[in-house]
Amino acid sequence: MIQKISLLELNRSIQEKIKLNFPESLWVVAEISELKINRSGHCYLELIEKDAINENIIAKSRATIWAFTFRMLKPYFESVTGHELASGLKILIRVTVEFHELYGFSLNITDIDPNYTLGDLAQKKAETLRKLEEDGIINMNKELEFPIVPQKIAVISSETAAGYQDFMHQLTNNKYGYTYYIKLFPAIMQGLQAEESIIDALERIFKNEHFFDIVVLIRGGGSQADLNCFNNYLLAANVAQYPIPVLTGIGHDKDESIVDMVAYQKLKTPTAVAEYIIEKTLAFDQRIDFYKEQIYDMAIDFIHHQKTKLIQSSSIVIPITKNILNKQNNKFTLLQEKFKNSATQLIHKKDSTINSYISSIQFTTTKTLLSAKENIIFYKKTLITGYKHTLKNNNSLLNNFKNKVTLLDPTNILKRGYSITFNENQKIIKKIQQININDEVITKLFDGKFRSTVTIKNKPKQ
Repeated sequence: MIQKISLLELNRSIQEKIKLNFPESLWVVAEISELKINRSGHCYLELIEKDAINENIIAKSRATIWAFTFRMLKPYFESVTGHELASGLKILIRVTVEFHELYGFSLNITDIDPNYTLGDLAQKKAETLRKLEEDGIINMNKELEFPIVPQKIAVISSETAAGYQDFMHQLTNNKYGYTYYIKLFPAIMQGLQAEESIIDALERIFKNEHFFDIVVLIRGGGSQADLNCFNNYLLAANVAQYPIPVLTGIGHDKDESIVDMVAYQKLKTPTAVAEYIIEKTLAFDQRIDFYKEQIYDMAIDFIHHQKTKLIQSSSIVIPITKNILNKQNNKFTLLQEKFKNSATQLIHKKDSTINSYISSIQFTTTKTLLSAKENIIFYKKTLITGYKHTLKNNNSLLNNFKNKVTLLDPTNILKRGYSITFNENQKIIKKIQQININDEVITKLFDGKFRSTVTIKNKPKQ
């Protein structure tokens, strides 16, 4: 016969076995997967353990910190570690193993060792830095050339963050009156989604990498736990390999995040980032002033030197030039006299020749005009005679056309006894095929019309 027990009996048996095998509390190492605090102040956690090689979860358990204990453990843990109890933290906890008939297996947390978590965080941070160094990317952003004068700035921050407002106020209200183009790429700056959100903002900026001069990554203050995302390998690797210099102003003096370490320049606060940019612009402005003064001094020296050389040259050139001018002036005077005499003789000769040409032209012109006048009179008479003859012939042709038109006028044809037959559509009937028996037709005579119906239709002769 099969032995049977109830579920309650089974659970109570398990409960007794657990109490028997785990009579005292244990220190357990685990990672927080989920953490919730209810209205009564009780803290409910899901603890996990991951495989050291492939990060797969190999163990999982529910745990509870009752409100009375949680009110003591929470501030103690945060004051020592500087971090809030949150998902992703590895902790060393003192637990009692419990099994309830209704709620099943769980761990009751009675104590926590913050020093273990500090050591684990430091170890993770050291491992991330080592991996970045092994990958050869840890100093890539630092080795970029900073723009001569940063003018177009991409900002990654939360739009409502106080740090972003401080940065904008400091940068746009600088005492030098410098202006900048600033574009905000909003991102979540803390919590589980921060890493993905910041990387997404970097990718959006990368689409316009040739436009922006620098990238500014800023946030306001907050707890030490808020810095966890900035120690993430994937985010740090993105910043380290970014093709534009990245400035960070995360707002923590005590702890330096890995993103701070791999960025081109780490500054304490968003305001300090704005001051850094203004100082770079001021340095460029001062260099421009320095170069301007140098160029001005060089130009003055050059002009002074050339002026001295010109004075020296003029003391030599002026006497020589005067001597050459005197000689050329004498030659010019002689040539002027020769030209004047030659011109006078030539004018006298040409004057007599011109008078002869004038007389010849006057005679020839008078003769040509008389001949042309006679030709015009002849052509005029010829044109008048031809015009009259042509007009007479055209009148005769017009009269002939008029008589023909009169004869062909349909009215005159109808007067001679002819008629015109139309169908109902007012189309002229020319052939017998155009009508059928019982069709109504209209016949037009000279003095009127009449309507008739077709009763007989003879076939046309072949």
